[in-house]
Amino acid sequence: MKQYETIIGLEVHVELATKSKIFCSCSTTFGAKPNTHVCPVCTGMPGSLPVLNKQVVEKALAVGMALHCQVHRFCRFDRKNYFYPDNPQNYQISQLYLPICYNGYVEIDTANGMKRVRIHELHMEEDAGKLIHDEWDECSLVDYNRSGVPLIEIVSEPDMRSAAEVIVYLETLRHTIQYLRASDCKLQEGSMRADVNLSVRPVGSTAFGTRTEMKNLNSFKAIQRAIEAETERQIELLEEGRTVLQETRRWDDNKESSCSMRSKEDAKDYRYFPDPDLPPVYISDAWMEAVRQAQPEFPKERKQRLESQYGLPAYDAEILTEEIDLAERFEETAVICGDAREAANWFMGEVLRLMKEYAREAKELAFSSKHLAELIRMQKEGMINRQTAKKIFEIIFIEDVEPEAYAREHGLLAISDNTLIEETVEKVLRASPQAVEDYKNGKEKSFGFLVGQSMRTLGGKADPKTIREMLLKKLSEE
Repeated sequence: MKQYETIIGLEVHVELATKSKIFCSCSTTFGAKPNTHVCPVCTGMPGSLPVLNKQVVEKALAVGMALHCQVHRFCRFDRKNYFYPDNPQNYQISQLYLPICYNGYVEIDTANGMKRVRIHELHMEEDAGKLIHDEWDECSLVDYNRSGVPLIEIVSEPDMRSAAEVIVYLETLRHTIQYLRASDCKLQEGSMRADVNLSVRPVGSTAFGTRTEMKNLNSFKAIQRAIEAETERQIELLEEGRTVLQETRRWDDNKESSCSMRSKEDAKDYRYFPDPDLPPVYISDAWMEAVRQAQPEFPKERKQRLESQYGLPAYDAEILTEEIDLAERFEETAVICGDAREAANWFMGEVLRLMKEYAREAKELAFSSKHLAELIRMQKEGMINRQTAKKIFEIIFIEDVEPEAYAREHGLLAISDNTLIEETVEKVLRASPQAVEDYKNGKEKSFGFLVGQSMRTLGGKADPKTIREMLLKKLSEE
């Protein structure tokens, strides 16, 4: 069988994190009761007129600049005409002729080193409503809350060659956009979704094969499976001497297969023309500069800085910089406590563990950096041991209590009375003659038993290091 190469380009739709829609003042809040965030504009009522949301332009511009795009300083909106129940106007306001950004790129880290995926364009548009298919009643309902939610569509060139490259590209996009706070990029809520354009060709060929498009894939796993299955399907067709049709296909992730939806449309099928109700957008030098100055330090640069400035391992730095809210909380804690390595240990251990256990996202973290830094200080000074610190931190994670006050109130401060510790150690040694004998005969596990018994007798409030030192001293005297 011939060897084939997969050619992949993506159209990524991202809902922008604005409080109101792109052309009206309706809320964009996710999860509201169906058809409660609607008005005459976003439901396409006759006589209603759109008014452009300035924040949409600024967020689109910020993303475009972060993706190294050129900017059309003079851009405009066009009407994309099609007829579908979730499209109340029977057209979508988008950008075809003069998109806000074009000719950019994203650098991704692949198995073969760094690779540049070119961005053909980035344009602004409005989202459609959402069709809800009720199989029980055999009907479809429409929720127009999403109609008019602002989108950017990022169209890549066909530069990717595998599902792995696609996933890295999408992850890089997501992290960049999240750092800009332009979108939360929650695939499960549809605020980031991808259309995959895919074709195959014999290895060594320079001509593109016939491409298909798979629409609105909203999980990385679904995207990977869809790419692998469609690649296999097209190769099988070519090997059988059949033709790959240019079409739009729907991926069913439960069945792990796709089916044909319709023949693939071209721009001419949508009968684009400039929107007569919206004036062109002019982006001045001052506006460009203001957006540029507001750009954050992005994940790649921040990771490199954490490694050099704080001496963090590359793996820790990568995990801590994946989300901007986590990165900022870590750095605040590191600065306050003055020990970045110990702060990183807490974040890589307890913070991530509790985030998973309580299903919290980084932006939902309620604890203050000051309180975690204080807890780290208390442990370093011997006021509490590590196990007690972990117990207190779980309370801080949930309720953000002041750690020293909480420890005092609940009697959790470490016992620092060496006389009491010495008396307890002597008591444990008298009560455990066999363990003492075993230790003297070279059984190291017995020493751990004696430490544990001493800690248990003191209610876990003593410093384990002090107990070990006291035990070794007493055992050497016997």
